[in-house]
Amino acid sequence: MIPRKQLSMEDIYSDCQNIFDNDKPKFLSLLEQHIDLDEIIPASFHSHFYLGVGRTRKYPLYGFIWALIIQKIFSIPTDQLLLVFLKYSKALRTFCGFSKVPDASKITRFKQDFLLDLQSVFERLVDITEPICQAIDSDKADMTIFDSSGIEAWVKENNPKYADRITRQVKAYAKAMKFDKSYDPHKVAYALMPSCSEANPQIKQLYINGHFCYVYKFGIVTNGLGIIRHIALYNKDFLDAHPQITVEKKTDSPEEDKSIGDARLLIPTLQDFFNAHPLINPKIFIGDAAFDSIQIYKNLLTGNTFSTVSNFDKAFIPLNHRSKLKNADYLINEDGIPCCPNDSETPMKPEGNTSHLRCGITTFKFVCPKMKWTKCEDGKSRRVTSCESPCTSSIGGRMVYTYPEKDLRAFPGAIRGTAYWSATYKTRAVVERSINHFKDNLCVAGRKTQNEKTLHADLLLAGITQLLTIVLADEINQIELFRRPKKLIA
Repeated sequence: MIPRKQLSMEDIYSDCQNIFDNDKPKFLSLLEQHIDLDEIIPASFHSHFYLGVGRTRKYPLYGFIWALIIQKIFSIPTDQLLLVFLKYSKALRTFCGFSKVPDASKITRFKQDFLLDLQSVFERLVDITEPICQAIDSDKADMTIFDSSGIEAWVKENNPKYADRITRQVKAYAKAMKFDKSYDPHKVAYALMPSCSEANPQIKQLYINGHFCYVYKFGIVTNGLGIIRHIALYNKDFLDAHPQITVEKKTDSPEEDKSIGDARLLIPTLQDFFNAHPLINPKIFIGDAAFDSIQIYKNLLTGNTFSTVSNFDKAFIPLNHRSKLKNADYLINEDGIPCCPNDSETPMKPEGNTSHLRCGITTFKFVCPKMKWTKCEDGKSRRVTSCESPCTSSIGGRMVYTYPEKDLRAFPGAIRGTAYWSATYKTRAVVERSINHFKDNLCVAGRKTQNEKTLHADLLLAGITQLLTIVLADEINQIELFRRPKKLIA
């Protein structure tokens, strides 16, 4: 016979408490132990949230923030699905501090009403994670990489049938008029499409990832580790804050439109970034060929473009081959490297950089491609060229000194075409991976909304989530997982 034991209320409470503690997901426990929102959320956010209504709020501030962060971490695509998780998971509800699950409208209103406060949380996390980035890899932490993309809005123009209808009409017209094969119906269709959505003029047409779409355009600044440093949404507020940006009519080329837009947005975006974080002072800029213009090189490398920090030392920007490099003094190849006067296909050998001039101006030295250091009779090593038809009477062959300050486009602080240039420029791919991570894993893309503030808040929440993951990985001494939040969940 099994003996019976009478249970007291104390025993029942203790058993329930043990079950709750043991069944709580490990990841929630890690967040609870190592992330202190009091240190991350500014006091102004508390004041704005709790004093705005003049009465006790039913749903706590930390509850909304934790719920939206967990939504990003677990790649929950919609707010409705997040509320289902909250409804059926008591551990998640308790962790967030919800005694009752809010409805979807409360989530949306939180994003829209406290957008600027979310921006302040994101900027504080950028400053908090900067020392962590420096500890991981100081060289990559001193890089600044910029790229732009777009969030497709829920409008009729993004329906594939919309573009197909216009293209079919253009093709039918071309067939009826018997145009020759040089006629490109896709370019004509692009020119006929409106520049913005009928539902909202802030939703602009853009050509991204090989297709036309109507999007809210945004820009992202990361360091060489792929860790987000700045997010900019290019809306009316941004343009009003930077009146120097001119918006012109689109051309017939979607790729040209994108490059023109990115070139105009780069410097204002970096100015906003450095104004928000005056203690961050990177030395290397990396961007794509859209930024290959003389004015951008001057803004990045010389002058006082960024008032809070010094300018960049080097700019790794590939040449836009629609505009060739030219030099009246010597032949140069497509990378800006001087070539042998007798053979325009043979580049001269770089021999490092030097600042031997009294004024301290940096110069790059290039020597004859057939030159070798040879030990002479007096025991000293000298340059000796083996060229059969030398272009100069010097025993070491021809030498060329280039002055980057005279031609920043050809020599933007580093020599193009070298192994160092190639290895450094490959780092630019991290910004594209970060954008894809935001869109896919953090569920920024695919939101069924036209509201600009909601999409902007989702971008900021994605950035906050990535930075919190870095803080957590550092706290538990697993910094190697800073880009792998799913490993932390496991």
